[in-house]
Amino acid sequence: MDLTKLPPGILSQLATAVDDYITGSRRKYSPRATPLSPEQQAVMRPFFAPEILSETRLLVLNGSRISDPPFYSMARIMGIRNLPSFSDVAAVTFVDVVVSHEEFSDDLLFHELVHVAQYAQLGSKEFSVRYVNGFIKSGSYEGIPLEKQAHELDARFSADKNQPFSVADEVRSAIEAGKL
Repeated sequence: MDLTKLPPGILSQLATAVDDYITGSRRKYSPRATPLSPEQQAVMRPFFAPEILSETRLLVLNGSRISDPPFYSMARIMGIRNLPSFSDVAAVTFVDVVVSHEEFSDDLLFHELVHVAQYAQLGSKEFSVRYVNGFIKSGSYEGIPLEKQAHELDARFSADKNQPFSVADEVRSAIEAGKL
């Protein structure tokens, strides 16, 4: 099935389901999440706005995994087969709550904070619309522009942690250029 030919109403329903899952998961995990440590904030400060670092909360799951969202069954019925399993990814960002299956390395935290910065500029509804449309157009998780940007900026950070840049500016520029 050519997913790029899905009717706009179906895409809208999928985006709404994604947003509902994101906001519901944020509510679920937020009470147990904690702020970034002073050490984490110090490493990330040259790259992220102070409000991102002060408002983001982290949770490492021990002995449990994030479940796949309920809308996956609807997506599979529509012919979408290559959905990533949430239990297999290192971490998932729910607006400003990052839930991880492993301890946060600087690189993992940076990647997820890029998503927090994307949410901060787009809001959860628009983030969800762009995430769904990116998946449908590219045909894969790896091709989603929001993910591609997070990986590109994470690679830049990993290559030289002593070369600061503004993630907020990078996100804003990509939005304005229509790349996200």
